[in-house]
Amino acid sequence: MKFSPDRRAALLAVAGAVALSVAAPAAAQKKYGPGASDTEIKLGQTMPYSGPASAYGTIGKLQLAYFKMINDSGGINGRKINLISLDDGYSPPKAVEQVRRLVEQDEVLALFNTLGTPSNTAIHKYVNAKKVPHLLLATGATKWNDPKNFPWTMGFNLSYQSEGAIYAKYLLKEKPNAKIAILYQNDDYGKDLLKGVKDGLGAKGSKMIVAEATYEVTDPTVDSQIVTLQGSGADTFIDITTPKFAAQAIRKAYDSGWKPLHIVNNVGASVGSVLVPAGLDKSVGLLTLQYYKDPNDPQWKDDPAMLEWRAFMGRYYREGDPKDASNVYAYLAAQTMVQILKQCGNDLTRENVMKQAANIKSLKLPLLLPGMTLNSSPTDFALVKQGQLARFTGTLWQGFGDVLSTSD
Repeated sequence: MKFSPDRRAALLAVAGAVALSVAAPAAAQKKYGPGASDTEIKLGQTMPYSGPASAYGTIGKLQLAYFKMINDSGGINGRKINLISLDDGYSPPKAVEQVRRLVEQDEVLALFNTLGTPSNTAIHKYVNAKKVPHLLLATGATKWNDPKNFPWTMGFNLSYQSEGAIYAKYLLKEKPNAKIAILYQNDDYGKDLLKGVKDGLGAKGSKMIVAEATYEVTDPTVDSQIVTLQGSGADTFIDITTPKFAAQAIRKAYDSGWKPLHIVNNVGASVGSVLVPAGLDKSVGLLTLQYYKDPNDPQWKDDPAMLEWRAFMGRYYREGDPKDASNVYAYLAAQTMVQILKQCGNDLTRENVMKQAANIKSLKLPLLLPGMTLNSSPTDFALVKQGQLARFTGTLWQGFGDVLSTSD
């Protein structure tokens, strides 16, 4: 059958219109908020690359490397992740300045793994007012799990109060007559973990806790605090400190001849950034709580997940320390962020990013301790709810007992 030129043109026009109408719904399914497009997903974070908590800077460096690996393999649904990671020096005013830049100038889709309780506290109300996803915060403050009042903020770490409560339960069972001395950072982070300890000890706490001391992040050392706590006659020391001060506390307690049961909180327990500077011989017998595999533990030497992590380190982050557990933590946080972005599909609006973050179901990340999964819901933003006690042998953290939660 032959058509006149006019008839052929008319049919082609109709076919084109039909093709457009078929393609239109698919195109309409793509939704983008600030920082997202067909080719890019822009994330922002602040990290203490300088200042008193600079040991944590490796977290941001690893995550930049991890997203490069993801991008090298095609990105997320064809979109490359662009992480803008800025130094805040562990200074709340600097964090506010840098986050304003990320939100208002760089127009990131979301904030990811911003580090530190003081810094995140300083930006908490601002990012919620701006309705910017404030995701997987590198801090365990309990207040990040408040979806009713702060629906745009979600932490990543095991909550400090939960961690403190688990230490308390252990002491009540294993050392009920303990005389406890506590050193803590004088800010929301330190007070939060302290509250967990006191809540966990309950009525017995007033008798068991014989001394408390604080330090400021601007202090040069905590030597004088350790001497004061030692003088209290305590036989148990709960050490709520970040890496620089944790190393100082471990070394000073040992050098002064004080031999308490020494519990150091998870964020100050890295072999590479804390125990090596403190002295491995001076760290023997320390207790902590873990929720992911320790890269120094030989039981994970041939673990497929650890081998994969080591291969990543060797290819993408050679300057990173494979002894530093912060590099395992950073990898887990980045994997969780990738999962959230995958769940978003082609709806990369801030609203959907937050919706997907609040709907993580039984996520098994192989570097978590066996039996652990990550879960969130619109009414519960606490992803990590479990941990296992571990004792330092002089070379590694050795887990013991069951995986615990505050409900156990």
